[in-house]
Amino acid sequence: MAHLKTKQEPLDGIDLRKVPPSKARSLFREGKYFRKGTAGMCSGHLQANLVMLPSDYSQSFAQFCSANCGPLPVLFSSKPGQFDAPPLTTTNPSDIRTDLAAYAVIENGERARIVKSLEEFEEQIKDFASFYLGCSFSFDKKLLSAGVPLRNLDENGLGNTSMYTTNIWCKPVGKFNCRQVVSMRAIPAELVQTAYAVTHVMKSVHGAPIHIGNPAVIGIADIGKVDYGVPTNFESNDVAVFWCCGATGVEAVKSINAPRAFTHSPGSMFISDCLSNNDEEEENGQPTANDQPKVIWLSENPPLASAASLAAEELLTKLEVLASDDPGKRNIAKLFEPGELMKSALCLSHSRSVAIVTGYPAFYNEAIPFETDGPPGALALGVVLQSLGIHVTLILDPMAGFDKAMESILEKLISEGVIKKPFSLEVYPRPGHSASDLKSALDFLTEDGDITRPRFDHLVAIERPGMAADGHYYTMGAKDISHLVTNTDILFDAARNIPTTFTTAVGDGGNELGMGKFYERVRRHVMNGEIIASKVPADFVITCGVSNWGGYALCFALYALRSDVIHDRHRRRGLGFPLTREEKEKMRESLPSQKQEEAVMRVLLDHKFLDMTGKVCMSVDGLDFYDIHLPKLKDMMECMALCY
Repeated sequence: MAHLKTKQEPLDGIDLRKVPPSKARSLFREGKYFRKGTAGMCSGHLQANLVMLPSDYSQSFAQFCSANCGPLPVLFSSKPGQFDAPPLTTTNPSDIRTDLAAYAVIENGERARIVKSLEEFEEQIKDFASFYLGCSFSFDKKLLSAGVPLRNLDENGLGNTSMYTTNIWCKPVGKFNCRQVVSMRAIPAELVQTAYAVTHVMKSVHGAPIHIGNPAVIGIADIGKVDYGVPTNFESNDVAVFWCCGATGVEAVKSINAPRAFTHSPGSMFISDCLSNNDEEEENGQPTANDQPKVIWLSENPPLASAASLAAEELLTKLEVLASDDPGKRNIAKLFEPGELMKSALCLSHSRSVAIVTGYPAFYNEAIPFETDGPPGALALGVVLQSLGIHVTLILDPMAGFDKAMESILEKLISEGVIKKPFSLEVYPRPGHSASDLKSALDFLTEDGDITRPRFDHLVAIERPGMAADGHYYTMGAKDISHLVTNTDILFDAARNIPTTFTTAVGDGGNELGMGKFYERVRRHVMNGEIIASKVPADFVITCGVSNWGGYALCFALYALRSDVIHDRHRRRGLGFPLTREEKEKMRESLPSQKQEEAVMRVLLDHKFLDMTGKVCMSVDGLDFYDIHLPKLKDMMECMALCY
């Protein structure tokens, strides 16, 4: 339900963008600006949301704000019965009972009415405390000065913004428990980086965006239906960019069901005498790469982006290059696409549930036909994802006994303490279902076939056979192994029908599931490419010298991103707290180590998994484990040590 009109008519010929805040507050007291938005008004000054509560709730609400400082950055909190705000008004004293354009009266968890002032409640609010919370209207002038257009402002440079209640739950404190509200600005795609950088340093007024692109990811089904404020008109190439919003305070007040409390009416703010400056502008020296944000686009249709620091991007680039080394001389440089590791890791970092599929039956004449490349990288990735609080499911192929072999391998690794926590294991297809039926695949990936309720946010294939153009599966030598492979490709096909589920492929030859993204490259540049090239694409493809290396690189990339202040805040949507030193150390312990990977290899060999030479030996893809693989893992570990 929209509450405020977009069109803001000038009052008595006054340019409301240029009036001093004291004049704006006097207009509000006179009731001349009732229920109108203050965006653009008193341009360049700090604006604030209001929450006014009985003093009994003050301590709990202060803690709630601290735990959710993105949407609820406290600029000033008053004593009970205090109606001015000395740090925010340097000219005429303010009076919070009259100095907003409109107030919301919240009674028993519902917004009862909108009023011009709180004077009728004067006796009651003598025991109320007021919280002034930073508002994103404060950075509008800086966005405009940087060349970022604001579609929510009218021809007079005034207006409101679009606000939505999301599916993102704030960190609860006491009785305060609500979903986060976000404000949205329609930003041209080429200026999203600029908008992020401008607002990144203004943390006291919500800081950088917490979501960029596809509204469905944060539970907004229809961008045209606002919960507060007014709809925004989009122009060609605009992207929806979402910031934390102080209207979260309205939802927080409603959640406690107090007999009566008050907030601003969303969009009608308290305007202070303070200029809206960068929080960090008085710090000495130039910002380091750790302090400089980079927006990374993950999808074009629908658009979706994440963010991290330039330092994190540099580190992940180094990891990606290490993993792409080609000791097997397979010409994989022709399949390498820079930045795929970064995109995949960012997307995985935002996930709540990930499914991993692996297992390549390369030896059709052997009782146990599976190679040693794939499972070690998949298991290492699963361990790290679990350490990040992400649910992990291993999808097992029942053909040639791979499911039973992996169950036994995991049982052994858990008993030896190599893996601390079991994964969920699921065989595909489910009993009574066809592996090649798209509906069965969608049912497997979603709750009751509903694409708005995915079971997994991300599917990862590491060294898994990919179907060729003729519908068969092949080794690098063009040997047909179709009789040993269940069609798990269809899961990646089905995932393209689920707007919020992404896919990653890790491969080292072009015949792996997901490498269809580079189908023509494989056909042209890889031996036997015209026969073996995988046809099914993934959203992100990490091309490696050995597929296990891609799994390891993802592990270190995820750790680096979780340790990155800029990305971690973006991932948390501005809620909660950064990782503590102890939490980082515990997460670090989950990273692949030389000892751990040697133990995994030995258990695979105990189960007769084979090197590509056809031997049961400490080798992967014909490369000695001790001479090639452990040094590669050590290089990745040292790369991390340089930065963290």
